[in-house]
Amino acid sequence: MGRPRGFDEAEVVRRAAGLFAGRSYDGVSIDELVTHLGVHRNSLYKTFGSKRGLYLAALRWSLEHEVTPLIERIREAGGPAEGLDGALGGADGGAALDLLLLAAAERAPADPEVATLVTGALAALDSAFAAPGPTEGGGPAGALTAALLGLRIRVRSGTAGAETTGSRAALARLLDRH
Repeated sequence: MGRPRGFDEAEVVRRAAGLFAGRSYDGVSIDELVTHLGVHRNSLYKTFGSKRGLYLAALRWSLEHEVTPLIERIREAGGPAEGLDGALGGADGGAALDLLLLAAAERAPADPEVATLVTGALAALDSAFAAPGPTEGGGPAGALTAALLGLRIRVRSGTAGAETTGSRAALARLLDRH
């Protein structure tokens, strides 16, 4: 019988999600994971198999614990403008989307499993923004998801400010007209 695990796997996955969301998959080395997470290299490999295995666990955790609650806030909003505001105006300011954004841009094009997870999350966002009825091809709901992600990119880029606030307000006005 092996030694009992000396770390909380769920906590390690949660902390890894934050690290990957801040710096991306390629921006985090195994040495940095070991140091940041406080897990021995052998334990990390034994538990997750590889850096990719830990990344997939972190992405799944983020989708379940960060993106899904954000989707629920959008669904519960009084309309698309309120949904967009709820997604960006929550306690995290939309940071729940960060790992999804990086996964979509960096890993999904090269990793079919990540692509499947990203596609499912984007479809759920589209569905949350959609009015009841069919949403073939994304339609307006897909445009709202794209706008939400675009606004979050501006915030992450450090260029957020009056332009982002203005863009958000202009989008809300457009949504209120339709």
